[in-house]
Amino acid sequence: MRRTAVFFVASPLHYLAARRVAIDHEPEARHVLVYYNRVLEPVVRPGDWDATLYIPWPRFEPLPGLFGRHRRLLENLRRVADAVGPTDTLVLHSPVFDTEAINYFLRALPKLTGAAEMQARILPDGLLNVQRYPLSLAKRGAQRLRGLRRLVSPVLDYWHFSGDRIGSDAPFVDRIYVLAGFPHRYDPARTVTLAPLVEPVGAGEPLRAAAPPRALVIGQPLAGFGLMDEADRAATSKEIGDWLASKCPGPVDYKAHPREGERHELREPHYHLLEIDEPIESYLARTPYAVVAGCCSTALFIARQIYGPGVPIAAFGVDRVHFKGAGKRENTLALMRELSIEVH
Repeated sequence: MRRTAVFFVASPLHYLAARRVAIDHEPEARHVLVYYNRVLEPVVRPGDWDATLYIPWPRFEPLPGLFGRHRRLLENLRRVADAVGPTDTLVLHSPVFDTEAINYFLRALPKLTGAAEMQARILPDGLLNVQRYPLSLAKRGAQRLRGLRRLVSPVLDYWHFSGDRIGSDAPFVDRIYVLAGFPHRYDPARTVTLAPLVEPVGAGEPLRAAAPPRALVIGQPLAGFGLMDEADRAATSKEIGDWLASKCPGPVDYKAHPREGERHELREPHYHLLEIDEPIESYLARTPYAVVAGCCSTALFIARQIYGPGVPIAAFGVDRVHFKGAGKRENTLALMRELSIEVH
């Protein structure tokens, strides 16, 4: 039987998770990648997929003229159906299903491709999966309004559901993929834990060898943005350096924050400055590190998502940061501990 796995993605993390699912969980299926955010263009490697295509988000890129959003929805359906082609079984993967850009495919794509069976599965979305996001009355009302499109175009048949917004409680979802080491509140009987998202040897470019083991320090504009005074910044940088000297003696790479300028606030003289022109997610997926350290940058959370629980991730100086907003420090520390990020 012909089986086609379709992956709807909008971020580098979605892309890496989709690649892992394709390799580990859908090895016999035809793989079709559909991305709806142009930020992914430098990341997508068409040679890894049987078909790839970009579809514009109807709300933000409607077709010109009257009813441009409606016509964009129909065109997206047609283009994806053409990329999929005739098939017996469809497996649709998306990080969320309560969105007009994706939901209509649940009922339309089987009809357009002749599939007798359809399964829907949820891709991990990192930090967004730590909590549940129940559909409010307003959002459920919006589902009903979207359902009215079928009066004009029967193929636009929105699949209403309740519970969690991403679709974890929806009747059409039979599997929820989650990241290793990430807490979640989904039914354990329906979840499947993905292997770390680093790329296996032989998939696309080979892993960049790390011999001897390398450490990565994540930069952040701290004193420059008024989040620390200069003395605290220097103390934090020294603590990171001392910890690395004992934890992972050897080469250290420094990934500067785009808004640091040339100041490189957590960089010690012997750190090697990384100069990369790709998203941090795709770089980390191809580059193994023994440890990752920083202060409170979101890149620390990204590293945990990519590498899984096997690589130590450490945060320094969080107690010195002047957080803007009540409770933000406590929430950040709680999330770090929940994700097994060491706090020093």
